[in-house]
Amino acid sequence: MTANQPSTAAIILAAGKGTRMKSALPKVMHRIAGRTMVGHVLDNLAPLGVAPQVVVVAPGMNQVAAEVAPLPTAIQADQLGTGHAVGCARTALPSFDGTVLVLYGDSPFISTTTLQALVARSAGADKPAVVVLGMRPADPAKYGRLILDATGGLDRIVEWKEASEEERAVTLCNSGVMAIDGKVLWSLIDRVDNKNAKGEYYLTDIVELARRDGRGCAVVEAPEAELMGVNSRAELAVAEALFQDIRRARAMEEGATLVDPKSVFFAADTKLGRDVVIGPNVFFGAGVEIDDDVEIRAFSHIEGARIGRGAIIGPFARLRPGAEIGTQAHVGNFVEIKNAVLGAGAKANHLSYLGDADIGAKANIGAGTITCNYDGYVKARTVIGADAFIGSNSALVAPVKVGDGAIVGAGSVITRDVDADAIAVSRAEQVSRAGRARDYRALRQKLKQEKAARK
Repeated sequence: MTANQPSTAAIILAAGKGTRMKSALPKVMHRIAGRTMVGHVLDNLAPLGVAPQVVVVAPGMNQVAAEVAPLPTAIQADQLGTGHAVGCARTALPSFDGTVLVLYGDSPFISTTTLQALVARSAGADKPAVVVLGMRPADPAKYGRLILDATGGLDRIVEWKEASEEERAVTLCNSGVMAIDGKVLWSLIDRVDNKNAKGEYYLTDIVELARRDGRGCAVVEAPEAELMGVNSRAELAVAEALFQDIRRARAMEEGATLVDPKSVFFAADTKLGRDVVIGPNVFFGAGVEIDDDVEIRAFSHIEGARIGRGAIIGPFARLRPGAEIGTQAHVGNFVEIKNAVLGAGAKANHLSYLGDADIGAKANIGAGTITCNYDGYVKARTVIGADAFIGSNSALVAPVKVGDGAIVGAGSVITRDVDADAIAVSRAEQVSRAGRARDYRALRQKLKQEKAARK
């Protein structure tokens, strides 16, 4: 390792096909709060500056390779156990002599703080060969047990199937996550065999092998919630609920009001300012940034949007990717905005679709307004100036511009540019014919009676 080379590398095991998921999608590609499980792992690892990193995948897992790019991948052609999976990464870091983290792509919640503690313990004065991340779950179930020696060091890991009753009574359990001294990693892996109940190459065997070599091993404990693995749709739902509970609590701790916390759903990357008020049944997709003093009213769906200070959104609003809502702007009931800018103080309060548009400050968009942005082949943009007034039930056929301070009369179909401060009206002239409604009703009543008489 050179003086400039980072002291920590990582191997992320992501070759599991997720048979219990009953899915064509690789297990680690299933999402929690809009982010793939392996994406969560990489995001939590990122602040440590770990390099190199390699992701172990099964043949044909192109989706996983694309998700983790530009990180390299190593192929595990046969599923022969965790020890074998780690061995498949050898070509990516053949001579790395720092600490090597081994993580799992289906364990998305291990925090950066816990990973830092794991790396720090690996660098301890006693220079442990292997540091294992342990937990004390409420239900130990069939986890492997971490057996400590008299000094508190890790003596061995015993798989449930091969543990004695005394060993099964131990509450300290194995998560599978490890920090391994890179100088001995491959010599340990080379000696792992498959003489066990499953006929697999267990990574856990390296603890006993290191002890035989006279090297110490250690344990770092972490909360059970951080170390859960996800192997089924039911566990995916539990993981989603866990993430949301944590994120809701954090939002409130950081100064947001959640009127009904349990009904608000965040994405992994949702950013909230202070004094944001979020009503019931609000859903955030990926890529949302919200400034201070914003109110999100009930039943709104927001993704890929930026919302400026003091804006009011909803109820029943939908903001799609590319929506940019200015300060003090209003987006009301059943308004959908996509790839559009709503300027400071502008209002679209009712029943409108605004797509591919630039709407100036303090413009007023009447109920039922539509920007007709797609002709079946290409999309075009609508520009509405500052202080413009768009009357109810108007259709603006893009590409078109409405100038500053212009007024568009209700019910208009605008196909040509409107000059600043002009009034544009595009609808048929109203015609009124006296008495014709009475004549019409008499005629229809007569026809109805004649039809009944023929039956």
